[in-house]
Amino acid sequence: MGRGLLKETTMAQGFRFVCNSCDHTIEAWDDGNPYYFESVITKTGKVKQKKKYAYHPNHELLERCIGNDSPHLCLACGRDFMVDSEAPITACPKCQSNEITDTVELGGKSCPYCQTGVFGEDPGFIAIS
Repeated sequence: MGRGLLKETTMAQGFRFVCNSCDHTIEAWDDGNPYYFESVITKTGKVKQKKKYAYHPNHELLERCIGNDSPHLCLACGRDFMVDSEAPITACPKCQSNEITDTVELGGKSCPYCQTGVFGEDPGFIAIS
């Protein structure tokens, strides 16, 4: 479930994934980090575009969003990093592995921390924004 630009204003849902071997826990939101750009004036007087994030329930700011930074995890080395929907990458910035996944899609994936377990969704965890 790759996340792009949010066109409708729905509730965001949070998930918790737990490794069945080492109990490493990762929480993820299905809406990622939607962003827009805002003009700011630098100390030298120049106008610069700064990335700003918008979250639920601020629907007015969400309507201004043009992209989404999605948290990802490298399944080879365990590095977490963001992937911009407007400039996507397909390899880990640390180890260059292509075994990367959006954190909201961790269910059933191998744990990079213990190398033996698999992430499962915590059915008792409920988060809505």
